[in-house]
Amino acid sequence: MFVTTEKQYDFYKLKEVTKLITKNLNKIIDINYYPLPETKKSNMRHRPIAIGVQGFADALILMRYPYESENAVLLNQQIFETIYYGALEASCELAKQYGPYETYEGSPVSKGILQYDMWNKTPTDLWDWAALKEHIKIHGVRNSLLVAAMPAASAAQILGNNQSFEPYTSNVYTEHTSSGEFMVVNHHLLQDLTELNLWNDEMKNLLLSNRGSIQKIKAIPEHIRELYKTVWEISVKSTINMAVDRGAFIDQSQSFNIHVAEPSYGKLSSIHFYGWKAGLKTGMYYLRTKLEANSPQLTVDKTCLMTTETSPTKKAELNQSFKKDDELKSITNNMESEYENQMAACSLDNKEGCLSCGS
Repeated sequence: MFVTTEKQYDFYKLKEVTKLITKNLNKIIDINYYPLPETKKSNMRHRPIAIGVQGFADALILMRYPYESENAVLLNQQIFETIYYGALEASCELAKQYGPYETYEGSPVSKGILQYDMWNKTPTDLWDWAALKEHIKIHGVRNSLLVAAMPAASAAQILGNNQSFEPYTSNVYTEHTSSGEFMVVNHHLLQDLTELNLWNDEMKNLLLSNRGSIQKIKAIPEHIRELYKTVWEISVKSTINMAVDRGAFIDQSQSFNIHVAEPSYGKLSSIHFYGWKAGLKTGMYYLRTKLEANSPQLTVDKTCLMTTETSPTKKAELNQSFKKDDELKSITNNMESEYENQMAACSLDNKEGCLSCGS
């Protein structure tokens, strides 16, 4: 939405959309339904709102910025600078019209202290912060809190974006629907591989056998492999540093997940202290770990993985793997068939397995 056809980021459009969202969310506070009088009183007094993001990883891919590149680091900060600036500007305009929120006096903003001041962070020269501070000094702001980077995973999936500010977890995943399950490939990667004439059944199986990673697929150019690194292939330190950069412009907090394939007490202690010393409010929202590396891959056509260059020993290992997976697939299919038969049956001896009287 904000990446132009020239692969540039439209910060001005982002600011305008942010201002519109701010004014709409502020209006919702007044017309919302509140289950308790106390919640209504609190909301009316402080008037907090929460504006977040989704699809940051998608924007980087469209602009051809690897996640750990200097360009990506700068874009990360400037996106949140823009959101915070736009939200403050809109909230100040609302305060000019309706007055500041009830508990405004005594707050850091009322003293001219914005979020980045409390982080000792200097913004880039993208926006005129001095002029904004002068307007706030005169009129105040209508909302006590403005920005929160929440996961919004379901909404992002519906809109075809990666969640929040996170890198892609994998370039292939399973989509669960009421009609069943099916494999989905990162649509940006699919487009790039198609344009390079590299997308075929063999590539699909290589992608599946590597569990969504393309780092070991040498047929794919290096610059593409850099662009599509998954979160497991990006250093935790880099993701923490980017969280710190954006954190200076988030007045609530961010749902920042830590991804460690094989966690240990030592690793987690180092991660926690590094984030804490850097000033993160949320050092870890969830700890994400990897599934067992050698779990069976029933969707992979492993015969496509063998080539004329495959050694006899490797072929024997693959054949043994095929046999085990075929046995497991047969057991799984039998269990599914038995379950379907139970669900279809209507028997007084099997009430729990019957759709009609199981309740």
